Amino acid sequence: MERAELVELLSPEGLRLLDSLPPYESAADVVRLVTTLRRQGHSPSLVATVLTQARLRQRALDKFGDFARRMLFTEAGLEQATRLRVAALHAGRFRDAGLTHVTDLGCGIGGDAMAMAALDLDVTAVDADEVTATVASYNLAPFPRTRVLHQSAADTDLSAADAVWLDPARRTSGHTDTRRLNDPSDFSPPLDFAFGLADRLPVGVKLGPGLDRALIPTEAEAQWVSVDGQVVELGVWFGPLRRAGVRRAALVISADGTAELTAAADSDDEPVGALGEYLYEPNGAVIRARLIGDLARSLGGRMISEGIAWLTTDAAALTPFATGFRVLEELPFATKELARALRTRDIGTLEIKKRGVDVDPAALRKRLALTGSQSATVVLTRVAGRHTALLVERLG
Repeated sequence: MERAELVELLSPEGLRLLDSLPPYESAADVVRLVTTLRRQGHSPSLVATVLTQARLRQRALDKFGDFARRMLFTEAGLEQATRLRVAALHAGRFRDAGLTHVTDLGCGIGGDAMAMAALDLDVTAVDADEVTATVASYNLAPFPRTRVLHQSAADTDLSAADAVWLDPARRTSGHTDTRRLNDPSDFSPPLDFAFGLADRLPVGVKLGPGLDRALIPTEAEAQWVSVDGQVVELGVWFGPLRRAGVRRAALVISADGTAELTAAADSDDEPVGALGEYLYEPNGAVIRARLIGDLARSLGGRMISEGIAWLTTDAAALTPFATGFRVLEELPFATKELARALRTRDIGTLEIKKRGVDVDPAALRKRLALTGSQSATVVLTRVAGRHTALLVERLG
């Protein structure tokens, strides 16, 4: 969204028009709606802007729930925004540590700042981009204990803050069509700046889950967060925001609630053992946190092969930290023999899961050319170093 578009959107006419629109539906007759709005006398630019906002509000329901219906967004801002459920946990860290005034450097559209303000924290939200800072101001307007500054993180006076939250921009500048930045020195603000603030204040930093682990300071707590099976972030916490004795954590959030594995350090893997009757795929947060060994021990399990993050047990166990399967039988790994075995079992719909093998599931599915009436799941992996295909069924 460009500055001129935002100015028009924030006019009384623009906001009234946006709020009057029905919920956005991708299958709706957009041309007819545009024609109707144009006949009402609205400019083409305003019509395009409010329809974009309506589409973004609909997309944002997944992250912000009903709050999305009164918020404004940019494309990039929504993509990078923290989910409200996760933002609430961030805010809880600051509150539980007895901190009262948080400066949010790189606030984006204001998602984390909203969660902090909802817990009665004073929040100074800062963003270097004018449009983004203005959108954040609109979204934070209902919270009287917030203020938004349009300036860089490096130029921000932190004398009134007793803690800092940073979500460094990890994509190129702009509001659409941005690309990912791989060099932490290119983040905005740079990673060294973010971590360096921990010498002065309690600090929390949101980063991508794939960050090079060698960059994580030894004194910090690193928490990988998974939401509905997707690893969404790495939170790095310093000072009173980190938990005593915790340096590695895997937080799993799902419709069933939250669960967490914590440890003082990376856990040692369990030895490789024989394939048992049950197979487990650890949650991505557990893998990123390198707590697979601790998970294996909690299940009474073992590794299936060196360098493979799957576990096996002889007895069934349900855990929020892994997806469990019962091993039905071993099938041939070679494509032709595998296809023959699956056709014999009347399989037509096949879920293919892989770990540690060079296989493209989509291409393999096409080569198998299955037409049966049954569905099944096949795991392609290595067991004791040997390429293996396992027919499995999900537990629970």
